[in-house]
Amino acid sequence: MKTVQMTLEESLVKEVDRLTRKLKTTRSAFTRAALRSAIRRHSVAELEARHRRGYESKPVEAGEFDVWEAEQTWGDA
Repeated sequence: MKTVQMTLEESLVKEVDRLTRKLKTTRSAFTRAALRSAIRRHSVAELEARHRRGYESKPVEAGEFDVWEAEQTWGDA
């Protein structure tokens, strides 16, 4: 592990302290989890944007997936 120094608003520190007491954890553990979560959200957003750009550059053509319609089951039978 590496120790880092951060500058945060007092109100944010108070909210983190309140939550860490409630969750019975530490500031460091809470911050690590929050950073990991933010990194995952960012990664997912990047993948979604990449996927969107792919469909924008090569949109699905009419009838392209018609061959698969008979294979679909929607569970209402």
